[in-house]
Amino acid sequence: MASSSPGRPRAPTPRYATAQAPHEVRILGGLFKRSKLPVADLPGLRPTPSRVRETLFNWLGQDLTGLRCIDAFAGTGALGLEAASRGAAEVLLVEQAPALVASLQVTSQRLKASAVRVERGDGLSALCQRAGQGWDVVFLDPPFEAEALFLPAVQAAAAAIGPQGLVYLEAARDWTDEELAPLGLKRHRHARAGAVAFHLLEPLGG
Repeated sequence: MASSSPGRPRAPTPRYATAQAPHEVRILGGLFKRSKLPVADLPGLRPTPSRVRETLFNWLGQDLTGLRCIDAFAGTGALGLEAASRGAAEVLLVEQAPALVASLQVTSQRLKASAVRVERGDGLSALCQRAGQGWDVVFLDPPFEAEALFLPAVQAAAAAIGPQGLVYLEAARDWTDEELAPLGLKRHRHARAGAVAFHLLEPLGG
């Protein structure tokens, strides 16, 4: 952490304690495979690493035809656009930063991703508004430093998915079945890649 001495600016908190973010990432599979997604030079922005996305979409299956997905903290849109590339019928990208919203809109238009809708707003509020709507997959990748956001975001995602729905959670630590159970969820798959712990969660009884 930067010094807090007077006159010296505080360094922005990184989203991940890893190497500097790349200036672009590529979609890994599906219709838009190898398409480039820009990564803006904004404090705290870093897309889900390629090896993590590859594992996630192996877990989900390569074909997401017909599924309805929410990328609640979209950033570069790497997760949601990957889902759209693999056939998802509806993908909602929610992002608060105006520059990122504009970038997502431009990218969606460039890819002719007709299933994708970009919404400017708070990811948690967007999920709360969609409680009971039976979405198939919710992607959760909040900024790691926003610790207070994770619990309500997971709870809201659990309320937004259907009985067979899934929640992807990316975090700085492992989430256990004991803490997920009160939220109505359990771990279906989970792994770690460096500083990133990632989980695919399903409803209890699923």
